Amino acid sequence: MPKRSAAVDLMPAEAAAHLRLLGENLTIARKRRRETLGTWASRIGVSEPTLARMERGDPTVSMAVYATALWMMGRSRALAEAADPQLDLGALETDVRAAKARSIRRKKVALAPAQSSGKAPTPEHQPKQAPAAKRAAVSPRRAE
Repeated sequence: MPKRSAAVDLMPAEAAAHLRLLGENLTIARKRRRETLGTWASRIGVSEPTLARMERGDPTVSMAVYATALWMMGRSRALAEAADPQLDLGALETDVRAAKARSIRRKKVALAPAQSSGKAPTPEHQPKQAPAAKRAAVSPRRAE
């Protein structure tokens, strides 16, 4: 018998609950199609006990079994969407925090030379001007 994965024992309760809900939803999908456990299991390529475990949301059932069941329902795209980077709110929050930290550091660096010496900032510490603004500062246009 294969060794049980530590991931199963360490699975968060919330993730286990969602897996059970997925199993329940797959059961409903099978029954709505009026498929027996035996027919559905043979179409997926597993035994009836394995299909029954999947329908209970057993985390030891292969991802391939869940994926095939979703494919049979026409919902295999949901697998890719589950980890869509655009929907990854945790990474988005990290990116926002990092951007804010960079912005704060830039402001401190820009202010530091002027504050420490009491003199006006030198050109290398002044904010960069847009190219059009530089040209206007060098050769201003005459009013017509």
